[in-house]
Amino acid sequence: MQTILCIDIGSTYTKVTAVDLEEPAILGTASAHTTVQTDVTEGLNHALSILEAKTGALRFTDRLACSSAAGGLRMVACGLAPSLTEEAARMACLGAGAKVIRSFAYKLTEEDAEEIAALKPDILLLTGGTDGGNEAVLLHNAALISDLEPNFPIVLAGNRNAVAQCRKLLEHFELYVTPNVMPRLETLNAEPVQAQIRDLFLDRIIQAKGLSQVAAQMSLPLIPTPSAMLLAMELLAKGTKQSAGIGELLAADLGGATTDVYSMAKGSPTDPTTIIRGIPEPYSKRTVEGDIGMRYSIHGILEAFGTPHIAEQAGLSVETVEALVAELTAHPDSLPETPELAALDRVLAATAVLTAVTRHAGQIETVYTPQGPVSLQTGKDLTGVSQLILTGGAIVHNPEAEKIASGALFHEQNPRSLRPKQAKIYIDRSYILASMGLLSQIHPDIALTLMKKELTEHGTEKQTTH
Repeated sequence: MQTILCIDIGSTYTKVTAVDLEEPAILGTASAHTTVQTDVTEGLNHALSILEAKTGALRFTDRLACSSAAGGLRMVACGLAPSLTEEAARMACLGAGAKVIRSFAYKLTEEDAEEIAALKPDILLLTGGTDGGNEAVLLHNAALISDLEPNFPIVLAGNRNAVAQCRKLLEHFELYVTPNVMPRLETLNAEPVQAQIRDLFLDRIIQAKGLSQVAAQMSLPLIPTPSAMLLAMELLAKGTKQSAGIGELLAADLGGATTDVYSMAKGSPTDPTTIIRGIPEPYSKRTVEGDIGMRYSIHGILEAFGTPHIAEQAGLSVETVEALVAELTAHPDSLPETPELAALDRVLAATAVLTAVTRHAGQIETVYTPQGPVSLQTGKDLTGVSQLILTGGAIVHNPEAEKIASGALFHEQNPRSLRPKQAKIYIDRSYILASMGLLSQIHPDIALTLMKKELTEHGTEKQTTH
């Protein structure tokens, strides 16, 4: 029997999946708490022990791994125009294990520089100007940043005419130069920056104790978990030469520290008279909400909707919610083993999905011109996407997962949000999506077959009634 082991070392849990290539079939899955504070191999070995208690001893022909054990890279972006800087930075993060915590536009001030220093980013993305365009802002910002302590790496992806001078200004920093992220107006070239951020991400997570040892035992280089998830979603949507995909989809991955949302869709306006504002969106899109998570970022959910609202939805008192949140903050590996905690977890998960998908989806607004009203669309129109994929521990183990999913759908209370109007809901009960992304690197057809099988088994039809 040919078997492959797929490993996902997350910030909270380490998941392992054993795949029989000949059947093909999932032989078994298991998870254990990630022991990032000591040695990640401890958690991995524990997960493997649980797996083999189910399957018996296994010999693997290949081992593949992804990780987000160190959390996402906290990135600060500096550029020229506000909307373009934010969009370029967001696209640069796509599948690369990074999250934008702050962006700055135009010329930095002394106060801005002090804020950057206080934020202590893991990486700074420095952009500005199309090739042959504005050089002044990029050079000004590079000069101001050069006075800071060089305790973070810089990725320089701006006007190529200013790169040589920026190199000299920032020579005492760990500096990486890539082609301009926006070589022409409203034209993004994010792939080189993404590749550089992925490399920095891997350099960082490999420093977690024991992770280099794990990486050395793998058949292919270790990749960031978001990259594995993106591979899985693209494969599931598009398919292979031998097998068709399921088509356009929206997916939400609810974790302990972040909530990631993926859309595989063109996102063009459903109304041909609607005008798109801003940079055209990519077919494959990922956003990461670094302030929204079930454990490490639990306070972001509370801030988004308020503790009283969360308490009311969970049927609990504010005092009870505050006590439970304090407990979860102190013990992020806690499971919802009491009725009160289970009720709170369900509401937190639904609120996280609602917040993250609303941020990910596009918006529509009506503006009035001398020629009459005009509809402007920012971002993707996902109203016609009919397939919703949900994964993450708080979802896959929750018996009320479909209620959680409703937060991803259109609601008349927010008619501007271009979320799906109706969708068939698939739950990743076996928690295999990241593993299938790993498997797709060498056996895409098998990975696609297994995703279709596992997700379809748990699919149920749901429509909005608003």
